[in-house]
Amino acid sequence: MSPAGERQTRVRRGAAPRGGASGRIGTYAARHAQVFFASLGQLSRTPLASLMTAAVIGIALAMPAGMNELVKHAQRLSGGWDSVTQVSLFLKPGTSATQADRLAQRLRKLPNVVDVDYISPEDALAEFQRLSGFGDALEALDENPLPGVLVVQPTLVDARPEASARLLEQLSQEPEVELAQLDMQWVKRLYAVMEIVQRGVLVLAALLALAVVLVVGNTIRLAIQNRRDEIVIIKLIGGTDAFIRRPFLYAGFWYGLFGGLIAYALVSGAMIALNGPVQRLAGLYRSQFGLHLPDLATVGVLVAGSIALALAGSWLAVGRHLRSIEPT
Repeated sequence: MSPAGERQTRVRRGAAPRGGASGRIGTYAARHAQVFFASLGQLSRTPLASLMTAAVIGIALAMPAGMNELVKHAQRLSGGWDSVTQVSLFLKPGTSATQADRLAQRLRKLPNVVDVDYISPEDALAEFQRLSGFGDALEALDENPLPGVLVVQPTLVDARPEASARLLEQLSQEPEVELAQLDMQWVKRLYAVMEIVQRGVLVLAALLALAVVLVVGNTIRLAIQNRRDEIVIIKLIGGTDAFIRRPFLYAGFWYGLFGGLIAYALVSGAMIALNGPVQRLAGLYRSQFGLHLPDLATVGVLVAGSIALALAGSWLAVGRHLRSIEPT
């Protein structure tokens, strides 16, 4: 039998032609690519309405994303404040500088300690004279009443309130230590404020994510209603719900992509606009702190999240409203 006759026989018998699986995959991909770009063309026919929808998505996502970036910068800045979270160890009277130095070396080896500074009684008295304004009165003293002090700086993780309390208790057990002191209230207030802000960002992000889903869902619902007659005809000629759903889902993809890019542009613009005043304020405190643009990981999460929310809104709208459109 000739090759042409063999192919005709295979077709008459319903057998898949050679290479049929790869051919079906190629056809499936080609159809998806066609609908993918056709949905973009559909949006381009109403540029103003499409841009407004994407802008609403971008603004909704830019608010929590921008606040999250500010919180990250605040955490980075607070990382420079860990030196303020210090444990002051007031040594017992009669503790020599050699004993204090040995204690400092021993404490530096602890895993939860970054550094230890020793302030001798003479240095403490000189600083007190300079800052208190009672220099002449202090010169009348027969002996220095101030003890030596070891200033212990914990690691950033151990600067948290619970860890700082444990470290304080541990250091107070040293035999050379008369009194161990830590301003726990300041530490607790700092981390309480940071936790409240983080929770607030999460709540705001959840509410605005729901808003994005509703906005996209309503936009897709209007698109379905505008193409109701077309959908009815497609169903009459045997089109499946999956075939009808496909362009609306891709439209949601484009809305999410453009919305995520707009959100990134808004957050970046806000960071650039605020960077100058922030740097001038930091300069007054002799700091080099400044705001930075979101990194690639943040941009990826922002765009991917925007696409996911838009697809969710599209899927919900299509699944709900397609069922109500049937040929009569």
